[in-house]
Amino acid sequence: MQITVHGKQIQTGEALQTHVKERLGDAVGKFLDIPGNATVTISRDGTGYRTDIVLRLSSGLSAQAHAIANEVYASADSASDRMAKQLRRYKTRLKDHHKRTDQTPPPLEEAQSFILAAEKEDTGDDDLAAAKPLIIAETQTDIKTLAVSEAVMHLELSDDPALLFRNHGNGRLNMVYLRSDGNIGWIDPKS
Repeated sequence: MQITVHGKQIQTGEALQTHVKERLGDAVGKFLDIPGNATVTISRDGTGYRTDIVLRLSSGLSAQAHAIANEVYASADSASDRMAKQLRRYKTRLKDHHKRTDQTPPPLEEAQSFILAAEKEDTGDDDLAAAKPLIIAETQTDIKTLAVSEAVMHLELSDDPALLFRNHGNGRLNMVYLRSDGNIGWIDPKS
């Protein structure tokens, strides 16, 4: 496992980098033996420190975790513990998950992804150009074919609020999302 530690407007010394690499390496190695890489970003957050971890495995799995604490080592340890908790859940679900009869992975569908600027307050102009949202970024994304339980697992491993996927069971586009009450919602259109 390749682990990269860097600071965002903060110096990360050799001792901190070694501590983070050992702690995260132990947490990931306990649950997974799949090659991959992890990027750890440590930054200031008010009076404390924020540690963000992004883990990408060769299997295509991507997991994210972050933590905020008053001490930089405590922040890094807490983020590593959160990553370990996510990987433990992932491994448990893989053991419980029934194998599909076809071993070939389903094809990915390509889709466009846009980031739109937030609406500004009404200035009183009836200009048509002001009604169009400003596109900040445009990227290419893949829509995976997953079972609902797999989609929930992918949602929990990412920091995204929603996940669009093609349901393996019925072939339709579905969405799972995080609700404001902490539960996960599932949208399955009828047609």
